[in-house]
Amino acid sequence: MATPTTKPTRRARLTAGSARAATGSARYLDDRLGTGRWLAPNLRKLFPTHWSFLLGEFALYSFVLLVLTGTFLTLFYKPEAGAAFESVRELSVDVRGGLLIRQMHHWSATIFVLAIVAHMFRVFFTGAFRKPRELTWVLGALLFGLALFEAFLGVTLPANQLGMSGLRETQGLLLSIPLAGTYLSSFVFDGPFPGQVIPRAFVAHVLLVPGLLLALVPLHALVLTWRQKHTEHHGEGRRVTGVPFFPAFSLKQGITSLGTFTVITALATFVIVNPVWTAAQAYRAGAVPPSAQPFWYFGVLEGMLRLLPPWEFTIAGFTFAAGLWIPMLVLGGFFTALLFWPFIERRFTGDRAHHQVVQRPAAAPVRTALGVAVVVFFTVIWSATWFTTDLTAGPPLLAVPAELYPALLYGLRAAVIVLPGVAYALTLWLCKRRYRDVISE
Repeated sequence: MATPTTKPTRRARLTAGSARAATGSARYLDDRLGTGRWLAPNLRKLFPTHWSFLLGEFALYSFVLLVLTGTFLTLFYKPEAGAAFESVRELSVDVRGGLLIRQMHHWSATIFVLAIVAHMFRVFFTGAFRKPRELTWVLGALLFGLALFEAFLGVTLPANQLGMSGLRETQGLLLSIPLAGTYLSSFVFDGPFPGQVIPRAFVAHVLLVPGLLLALVPLHALVLTWRQKHTEHHGEGRRVTGVPFFPAFSLKQGITSLGTFTVITALATFVIVNPVWTAAQAYRAGAVPPSAQPFWYFGVLEGMLRLLPPWEFTIAGFTFAAGLWIPMLVLGGFFTALLFWPFIERRFTGDRAHHQVVQRPAAAPVRTALGVAVVVFFTVIWSATWFTTDLTAGPPLLAVPAELYPALLYGLRAAVIVLPGVAYALTLWLCKRRYRDVISE
């Protein structure tokens, strides 16, 4: 007697149909594009498991959220000097979800820059920029500079009292450049302040710089890294270690992306940034700039401007404001050295070998000591922005009496000269001692 067959359930039929459709689509693409030959080895590509290798991923996912939230904000922003602030206020108060998206955009930018700095620290102090990864480092340094410039443009776009004060300071820095300053100011502002700087900053913020970032981020994060391989955290480097991209590393990437989005959303929900709905935020020409601490990644330039004396000298009837353009020379020299550091180090060490293993910081005492000295130098300069003579200013500013402020500046000027040298010598001694202990073990 024949056993009656059971008709498959609707879910089983849908599952089987979806599987056939997916298989057919995969075969169709593979026949025409050869995707299988590319996917098979790359899905098995090994990635390191150490947590420090995820610092770059934090920056990547922050950038993704920056693009998404920025697209939303662009729909409501009016890039005109007279209407920009009001459009930002309406976006924050009247548009449903506008304040949350604007603050998510702010915190995405903050974490984006912070993650880039932390990622560059790891690469620098472990020597992961050495041959054959010099180009990856150069692209990372370019991304760092573009991220800072993009963040500055974003701070100015609300056209509030703080943002316009920053633009006025920028115009002063441009005008201080010998010979070319007036031409540069005319090119950027196109007339008396504020001129056309807001529309131009908007175009640069939403088109020019993001276009460069969208070109460089995949090249730095995916193409070069995927084509070479990550540096090994341990071992001799003769064999590749880690976990395969699928499913282990892709699962870790999913968790990292969700964690990044969650942290940014939580910060945007509970921490208010730049309350543009208050009357004190509106820009008034000639008003005293508000007592506010610059964002930490702009504090270095502001700190140098505060610490340097107002030096001026006259040559052939031209007055040169050295106290203004010296900070720009310092930052320009720093970014130039940062950009070409792999080649500078190779020139002095003569090391032209291929390196596939990260280096202990103690094994490169001069590089580590120099890096620590630079960090101390910029930290001392940044600390100059923590103090104000406005006794009504609130945190994070530290109010000091006006009669004590000059003494504080003199102390910080001395610290800028002394502390980096002390940090360099102490770090060099500790690294050499630590390296001897490791060798002896």
